Amino acid sequence: MRIWLALLVAPSLALACQSILYAMVTPACGFQSRNGLHLVAAGSLALAGIFTLLAWHEWRLRATSPGRTADSDDADPSTSRRFLAIVATAVGVLSSLTILTMWMAVWVLSPCWQ
Repeated sequence: MRIWLALLVAPSLALACQSILYAMVTPACGFQSRNGLHLVAAGSLALAGIFTLLAWHEWRLRATSPGRTADSDDADPSTSRRFLAIVATAVGVLSSLTILTMWMAVWVLSPCWQ
């Protein structure tokens, strides 16, 4: 379960963050406050980071399992699960970086800028 959070939910979270930030620009301009935008971006980044850490932990757990070599090419479920954990960690990192770059735009650009 920990792998699938980073593999599927983290990219969906990045897309949801983008949609919510875009929808909140007009109210943020009206209130002259970016606090809501920062809250959405920070929460999304925190969740994506947690999901990535869970996948990374699963990867490290599979890498140090006893009786296995680091570069085994066996077609067993543990090797497949380790590969999925590696891919999930990479996808989680990419999603976190995407959310971070959207958050940097919130810091730099005014919501009322046209």
